[in-house]
Amino acid sequence: MSGTSTGLMPPADAVTPVRHPEAPAPGELLGAHYGQCFGCGGGQPHGLQLEARAGDGVSVTAEFTVRPAHQGAPGLAHGGVLATALDETLGSLNWLLRVVSVTGRLETDFLLPVPVDTVLYLEAEVTAVAGRKIYSTATGRIGGPDGPVAVRADAVFIEVKVDHFIENGRPAEIRAAMNDPDQIRRVRAFEVNP
Repeated sequence: MSGTSTGLMPPADAVTPVRHPEAPAPGELLGAHYGQCFGCGGGQPHGLQLEARAGDGVSVTAEFTVRPAHQGAPGLAHGGVLATALDETLGSLNWLLRVVSVTGRLETDFLLPVPVDTVLYLEAEVTAVAGRKIYSTATGRIGGPDGPVAVRADAVFIEVKVDHFIENGRPAEIRAAMNDPDQIRRVRAFEVNP
């Protein structure tokens, strides 16, 4: 799928994305980028606790189960939760490029309702890179890789330095993250790209 709005179309000088030579191997579990993240962190009991795996090329797959805490309409996933799942999966692509980036734009299409207790299978890939902008796309399928597409998104992520989080985050959380050995390991993994 390709972006339909001007902000999601890569410019003519965009390049094909290249998987970093030190990126996790296909099939490898990527882990949470931050333990308190609502999307992937294990420290959020009502969060998505989404687990992403490296795919081939510059792609990832992920799954999460829609629980009662994620509903909007009775028995159905909240649209914002589904958008969060897409955003989190797209953000996991950073592990393959070995860059730090933030969501610049996310355009989401909701095609089918997703019932509570459903496993949502997500796939995402980087389609182009232009300077600090990373263009990507994702789909969410009900039940597995061959299930019907329920949601999809096109996104632009913007590459930033770790200082972005230090300068804009709350000091207490920044200090806690910087004292967490797992967080330090994750940050160092990205230091190979100046």
